Amino acid sequence: MKHEQLLINAMNMFGPIDLSVETHPDFFRDWEEVEYKRSEFLTEAGKVERYFYVVISGVQAIYILNQQGDKQVIGFAYDGSFSGVYDSFLLQKPSHYFLEALTPSRLIRMTKSKYDGLFEQFPEFDRWGRLVHQQLLLGRVQREVELITLSAKERYQLFMERCPPLLRTIPQKYLASYLNMTPETFSRLRKE
Repeated sequence: MKHEQLLINAMNMFGPIDLSVETHPDFFRDWEEVEYKRSEFLTEAGKVERYFYVVISGVQAIYILNQQGDKQVIGFAYDGSFSGVYDSFLLQKPSHYFLEALTPSRLIRMTKSKYDGLFEQFPEFDRWGRLVHQQLLLGRVQREVELITLSAKERYQLFMERCPPLLRTIPQKYLASYLNMTPETFSRLRKE
């Protein structure tokens, strides 16, 4: 496995975990590297998410189709972050979401059975898993509050402060959808 440091950094985003090749060789051995072309789906609505991903390079969007058939983006994954349709992965139920590579993407992935095995084999992963779930829930709540209480301009400004430069390279229609505004509004705010 040649992505040890990427995995250690990704895992530590949610809280320190004592993780090394020496203490957890199985953890590092259980990942598979995969590549996706631009516009290729990692997961489609109606299919069960089989993998938990860490992004080596590239950008993916997770979205749902609204009643009009338009994409409503709910999140992005990018270099060094986790990716996947997490609720479908955990529950092993069909996904409501699409996970699409917006740029050519290289990722490493782990199956559900191997992921579950980590928690059985290494008790320290329980704490890490709890922290991940807390952060995901808190992030979702914060996003909902921001969508309801902030103006389009405030949402745009906050996003630009927080987002990695890589996200600024993807088509603005995805960013506009994520911020719950039209592409025209996004374009106008970008020019201000």
